[in-house]
Amino acid sequence: MRCAVLEAKEDIAVGMLKALLSISLSLLLAATPLFAAPTDHQTAGEVKALIPAAFRNRQPINVKDGLEWDDLLQTSDRGRLRAGLTDGSIISLGSNSALKIVQHDAVSQQTSMYMSYGKLRSQVVRITKPDGKFEVKTPNAVIGVIGTDMYIGYDAEQNITTVICYVGKCSVTSVGTAKIVKKSDQTNGDEAQATLVAGQLVMVGLKLPEGLPPDSEVIQTSMLDTNVNPRPVLIAQPKVWIPIVTAIGGGIITGIVLTRGGGGPVAIPPPVVCGAMSRGRPQPQCQ
Repeated sequence: MRCAVLEAKEDIAVGMLKALLSISLSLLLAATPLFAAPTDHQTAGEVKALIPAAFRNRQPINVKDGLEWDDLLQTSDRGRLRAGLTDGSIISLGSNSALKIVQHDAVSQQTSMYMSYGKLRSQVVRITKPDGKFEVKTPNAVIGVIGTDMYIGYDAEQNITTVICYVGKCSVTSVGTAKIVKKSDQTNGDEAQATLVAGQLVMVGLKLPEGLPPDSEVIQTSMLDTNVNPRPVLIAQPKVWIPIVTAIGGGIITGIVLTRGGGGPVAIPPPVVCGAMSRGRPQPQCQ
């Protein structure tokens, strides 16, 4: 009889112990997310500069604000934004633009963004991982980057994506019924896909827009439209200002040679004196 009582007490004690262990384990598992070390895999970068008004998830954003996955960045007709990503890449958003940072993992080099409209310049660090990617999508194109400085613009009214490669190399693939309707000379590719190198551009859409300016003008405009720095864009673009300075210097030297050379004196017109009258009318140069 005594043995039976002892066994019963032992069974009760074991059962209570199991119950307590089960409850403790449940509480521990439930509390683990609260005490787990925070991870930064959702961090995408930080705002470096902006021209108000710019927004993140439809709320005003400030310099040094952090960016995370799935953030929607938008700018007004006068706003612009530049952000530094955690892998060292820089993105600059022009006015009237919307860009979603779908994913940016610096460790695995997996970056995906979606631009529904607007203008974006991306200065991307080189992809070294075998399965790494830096990809920007628009409604009718997918742009892949290896490591480059590039521009992407999407005109929602004309359904045209414009891609310009400033430095490096990038690929452009049309989506759906869209096709490559314009590309620079010597661009590799067909109507569905193209590979760009420095100085080349392509346009993706259903038909070519009318009245397009020359490629050189389109490239220069793209730089101006995504510039967030207070300094002039020409200073940041040696390929643009070096030829200009060279041309001006050549013109000055040519003028000196013609004036001092043996080809005779060069007739220099007298300066225009504004306010002088000629037969009762102001001179055209002063109008």
